[in-house]
Amino acid sequence: MIETLHEVVCRYADAHADVEGVALTPIPGLTLVRATRPSALQYAISKPLVALVVQGQKRVAMGSDVFDFGTGDSLVITADVPTTSQVTAASIGKPYYSLVLDLDPALLTDLSVEMTLAPVADASPIRIEPTDAEVADAARRLLRLLDRPASVPVLSAQLLREMHYWLLAGRHGSAIRRLGWADGNIQRVAKAVALLRSDYDKPLPVEKLAGIAGMSVSSFHQHFRQVTSLSPLQFQKQLRLIEARRRMVADRASASTAAYDVGYESVPQFTREYRRMFGMPPVRDVSAARASA
Repeated sequence: MIETLHEVVCRYADAHADVEGVALTPIPGLTLVRATRPSALQYAISKPLVALVVQGQKRVAMGSDVFDFGTGDSLVITADVPTTSQVTAASIGKPYYSLVLDLDPALLTDLSVEMTLAPVADASPIRIEPTDAEVADAARRLLRLLDRPASVPVLSAQLLREMHYWLLAGRHGSAIRRLGWADGNIQRVAKAVALLRSDYDKPLPVEKLAGIAGMSVSSFHQHFRQVTSLSPLQFQKQLRLIEARRRMVADRASASTAAYDVGYESVPQFTREYRRMFGMPPVRDVSAARASA
């Protein structure tokens, strides 16, 4: 009997999910998620990705835009944007399961050239659509490689390529096509975003970021905000706050230690900005998060 995508995802996630409900795989960029109850709010600056939900429901918000989706739907995020997310339907008897794949801009660029796809304007970096049958089938065959570890280094690259092809050719094609435009603003801004992600705890002059993106400072500010919905300073600030929160919740770091570790020089400033983002001061928020977990 041929297993469905639902069956393959559930089987692997049940066997490999950690205490956070995340099941890493040896295939680069591919992760499975399992939750047995509705979750607390999760804060992130998401990378470009596609998430295929095979059971349960989830809600993702970007600013005032709220997206609800569930079994049989695919979420695509096409830029590094700040999001809050929450599993809204899950139980021990019927867990939430999803497959998450980081989108590969280089692969999309290569495929867009071969498919002779012209770049298109698509204003929203978050899209929800029913999962295309071809995408689900490619994902199922990709996951089946995990049953034979020796096949992963030999066959995973071509199946990842096929999955990206069907994403470009399917319902999400117009949304993710921008990522395949090698000289487009998204990819140029992404170069600066990569540095912000790796060196978030260091001072990064906007002139340096603009130079990496190959833009003037004024043009960089404009395009950075268009792509991410934030200014470069706001983007770095949110990266710092999200990482500080993770360290306090997961590693039990004190607020002052977390603040200094992520690049703050003033704990009162950290506390003010933390409360502005998360709605509560650090100690109260972390206590609530630990109680929920």
